[in-house]
Amino acid sequence: MSYALSGALQAAVFAALSSDTALDALVGGAIYDAVPAGTLPDIYIRLGDEQVTDASDGTGAGARHRFAVSIITAAPGFATAKQAAGAVCDALHGADLTLDRGTLVFLNFERATAQRRDGAQTRQIDLRFVARLQDD
Repeated sequence: MSYALSGALQAAVFAALSSDTALDALVGGAIYDAVPAGTLPDIYIRLGDEQVTDASDGTGAGARHRFAVSIITAAPGFATAKQAAGAVCDALHGADLTLDRGTLVFLNFERATAQRRDGAQTRQIDLRFVARLQDD
């Protein structure tokens, strides 16, 4: 297998997060692949790193994608970030996403890391998900 399905997965993840009303109520549509220049909102979502490995089997070509979705906030404490992280998990874990190419076999939450950044000025939660894709 190859990296060929990565763009389709990213587009589907972005669409799922952007259309989630609970997440939108928390971040007001501030979901980015590339963080824009200038002043950022107090809380936003950033699509992050990805690692892809072959997962082809007897039924055909496939790949396992491990990817990050980060919640970054300037709010004091982690409460706001954790609410948004919960909404991201609700939107993605077990989701049945439609891809432009290929088929999503599963999408599961794998782990999370919460940290203070920038001298404790910001909080960041990195959520890791794993998706298994089949190239049809």
